[in-house]
Amino acid sequence: MIRSAKSLGGFRIQAKDGTIGRAHDLLFDDEKWIVRYLTVRTTAWLSKQEKLISPLAIGQPDWSSHSLPVELTVDQVKNSPDIDADKPVSLQRQIELHEYYGWPPYWAPVDALAMPTPIPSAVAKGIEEAGIEEKGDLHLRSALEVINYRVQAGDDEVGYVWDFLLEHKKWVIRYIAVKTRMWLPAKKVLVSPLWMDKISWKDKKVYLDVPENMVRNSPKYVPSATVNREYEARLYDYYGRPKYWL
Repeated sequence: MIRSAKSLGGFRIQAKDGTIGRAHDLLFDDEKWIVRYLTVRTTAWLSKQEKLISPLAIGQPDWSSHSLPVELTVDQVKNSPDIDADKPVSLQRQIELHEYYGWPPYWAPVDALAMPTPIPSAVAKGIEEAGIEEKGDLHLRSALEVINYRVQAGDDEVGYVWDFLLEHKKWVIRYIAVKTRMWLPAKKVLVSPLWMDKISWKDKKVYLDVPENMVRNSPKYVPSATVNREYEARLYDYYGRPKYWL
């Protein structure tokens, strides 16, 4: 099922033996549009911190109770490597995090994932091939940062990023919800990340590979309604793009 990223904000993070804190943000890969980490603001101990948890450790969300189970203990999270989520997360810090939990590194070559963890040779190769320096992973971005970025379609600005929509079982970002503000009445529309040209972090702007008039007249997105396959098919047919589920 496809759900709003905003709707996860504030979810209680439930460890095997207690509550860790609340969901705060998502860090996603802006090339593959996959969520790599959930940022959690801890409340389970005196010194409040932000910790990163991989979707590999996250179970099925309980939407009615607004809770998210994780296959970890409170102490595991408490003693995990400290991460400053307000700054770009370096690959070296991610290595420390993955080795601590025993999570396979997503940046390593595919054949290396069959090896037992930790895998320092594969990790080293991943660093070399990724070319990511200590200053941070340039493709790992905060969802909260990108929300409110301006959206450019064709030659005209059409609005701003209002939300992200996730296929939460795979933790893939399927859509960007755009709130139009260039025309009246304003409305919310969905566009796929696959229809983007680029994100300009310097200009705080998202560029779409879609004409402005198509965005203006695209099917309306109603946040309270379920994004089902019928709606998705209508959206993809409207834009004339190949359907991701086929």
